[in-house]
Amino acid sequence: MQRALEYARTHREAALEDLRTLLRQPSVAAQNLGMEACAEQVAAMLEALGAKVEVVPLEGGFPVVYGEIDAGAPRTLLFYNHYDVQPPEPLEEWEVDPFAAAIRDGRLIARGVADNKGNLMTRIKAVEAWLQGEGRLPVNVKFVVEGEEEIGSVHLDQFMQRYRDRLAADGVVWESGGKDARGRPVISAGCKGILYVELVARAANQDLHSSLAAIVPNPAWRLVQALATLKDVDTDRVRIDGFYDDVRGPTPAERRLLERYPLEEEEMLRSWGLRQFIGGLRGPALQEKLLYAPTCTICGLVSGYTGPGTKTVLPREARAKIDFRLVPDQRADDILAKLRAHLARHGFDDLEIVVLGPEDPAQTDPEHPLVGVIRDTAQEVYGVEPVVRPRTAGTGPMFLFHRIGLTATVDGVGIGHHGSLVHAPNENVYVDDYYRGIEHVIRILDRFART
Repeated sequence: MQRALEYARTHREAALEDLRTLLRQPSVAAQNLGMEACAEQVAAMLEALGAKVEVVPLEGGFPVVYGEIDAGAPRTLLFYNHYDVQPPEPLEEWEVDPFAAAIRDGRLIARGVADNKGNLMTRIKAVEAWLQGEGRLPVNVKFVVEGEEEIGSVHLDQFMQRYRDRLAADGVVWESGGKDARGRPVISAGCKGILYVELVARAANQDLHSSLAAIVPNPAWRLVQALATLKDVDTDRVRIDGFYDDVRGPTPAERRLLERYPLEEEEMLRSWGLRQFIGGLRGPALQEKLLYAPTCTICGLVSGYTGPGTKTVLPREARAKIDFRLVPDQRADDILAKLRAHLARHGFDDLEIVVLGPEDPAQTDPEHPLVGVIRDTAQEVYGVEPVVRPRTAGTGPMFLFHRIGLTATVDGVGIGHHGSLVHAPNENVYVDDYYRGIEHVIRILDRFART
């Protein structure tokens, strides 16, 4: 491993420039911007390692880049990442061009640098360091790099089913991760699921003068009434019948993690400009609610005129985007059926439900050896004890890997930090964290081979 580490340290500038090259290629899935070109760029980088690479087209979606290096080793590690990024808008809030990959005060600023191109490059550069420094990898390596994670991985299941026999691995290193507000690496062994829907209420076939509100129904009011049935804001409980039936609470091992690694509550409140959390929760109860409680969130509302000044209009349509974050053992299809039944029972079966992003939750045993490998090597690299959490409060397509038997999926090998501004203008990472991320993956490859 020492020769691999030395190679990485003496080739830092080249590794940084390769990352900047990848960042300069836009790849916004939501806008179909630069996707094919970026997939080809990722494929070329894997081919340069000597990997067997396929750019796998998906019907109706963007391609998956698949690569593998058979080292003849007894163990195999799979890296899941994605090359698509969030839209950069609003552009006027960026300090620099979002695709210029500029460096300011030790930070590399670019759309996708933390989520997820920087993390992807730490995997590629760590493998390169092993091959160039040691001549051979200690484990077999597989790469699955998709192009739709930021839009719900809507076509990834096509790839998973087609390639399931080739994806066998002893562990999966997930795509994200980073440091918390205290500078501690955070490791997670699972993620929540999501059901993302849009509710649409309609009335007249065109916008009308608001004086007609005396005789013409307003879809905005109807939508607001429907939304009010979904959740009791006083108790923060979802009112859909059967919504909590399949919720699984923490195991004793998971509860120990909640108690051992509390949230950085004061930093979170200060950063978000809040006085308290919902219900005044603190301590382990707060973290348990964050990670183990499903949610119902209004993400956006639009109807009628919302510009400056006044416009006396009776809107013809009202829309609300809603996400339900789901926990084991809830299923997105079951919650969707219960949502339909709930709306019908309350007289709102005329509302259209547009399904935008169903993903089930996934959970790895937090005592799995891969968790220990990532934890111990992170401590070696960063010099502080990492935080281990049973799962993240966010969502990804981890359940698709579990569905084909890859249940050792661990998140927490990432280069982001508390102020990385993921999905926001001025997304950034510290350049030094990128270098540390490469070293972390080098050590993971070594330790996983010997665990």
